[in-house]
Amino acid sequence: MKKILPTAAVLSALPLLLSSCSDIGSKDASTSLVYLMAAIFSLILLGMCLLIRDKDPWLVVLFASVLVVNTGYYMLSVSSTLQFALWANRISYLGSVFLPISMLMIILKAVDIKFKKWCPYALCGIGSAVFLIAASPGILDIYYKEVTLVTKNGVSMLEKVYGPLHVVNLIYLLGIFSAIVASIILAIAKKKISSPVNSVILASAVFINIGVWFIEQIVDIDFEVLSVSYIVSEIFLLAVNVLMAENERLKIGSEATNQKKPESEMISDTVFAKEDVAIYVSGQSSLTQTERMIFDLYTTGKTTREIMAEMHITENTLKFHNKNIYSKLGVSSRKQLVEIYKYISTGE
Repeated sequence: MKKILPTAAVLSALPLLLSSCSDIGSKDASTSLVYLMAAIFSLILLGMCLLIRDKDPWLVVLFASVLVVNTGYYMLSVSSTLQFALWANRISYLGSVFLPISMLMIILKAVDIKFKKWCPYALCGIGSAVFLIAASPGILDIYYKEVTLVTKNGVSMLEKVYGPLHVVNLIYLLGIFSAIVASIILAIAKKKISSPVNSVILASAVFINIGVWFIEQIVDIDFEVLSVSYIVSEIFLLAVNVLMAENERLKIGSEATNQKKPESEMISDTVFAKEDVAIYVSGQSSLTQTERMIFDLYTTGKTTREIMAEMHITENTLKFHNKNIYSKLGVSSRKQLVEIYKYISTGE
């Protein structure tokens, strides 16, 4: 359940994300006060997010992006000159570009889909290129051929004639949305989601959001609804992240209790293949100094909490080192690491 909740929370914001395919500032709004309140709430929620211990960095990016988007919406709504409105438009696009990247990264982690280390950097590079194109109005005519500032019902907005590269932002967002859907399908296929019930819930969330996004393409939705929806999604996601952190602490406590069992209960009588032992032995030479220290602490029976305290590292940092250690030694868990170590040490 702890993986399904944050994923569902992010999916609930997907139609909001994809609605940004429509041009920022192109829809009427009843009052600029909604945007100002949305920006203030976004700032408060970002502050709350920063107070969470061992938080996912991408969660911070998500909350910061929502703040940037809502700030841009407000600035645009009160613009008195075209130049100021164009800068507000650029600010909104800055948040809109990095918001989907953070959502994708959060979902990949939630459903335990592995990816190359360079992937986030590549996505940020692509997002930056999309932002530069979207920020070009007033300088180049590739995104908007023409743009003017108008005031409607006391709210400023931009009227645009689209340029040849206007479709780039749509392609970018649809590409990331497709990656999110593909990640969910892959997670279900590989049974990375804890139960069939969770799989059904997750699949339903995907198709419902696709339907909502399609409706938004043909129905005009006031921007103040979008801004408030961002806030609601943030509150849900923040609450879920706190719940996940608590579940993780409980898991660590349970793990520490299990490690206190007698050695005879922890170490099995498994006979390991020569190839596994050879990979294990050769892999030790490739461990970094920090990884070697963690390895030695594991083999002496130290618990997770004891290792974190002794090395002054966070849980996420320890998990990062664990992943590298397991990969180099050819094992899949700490238990297997200790079992092979005991097997080699006793000469069995």
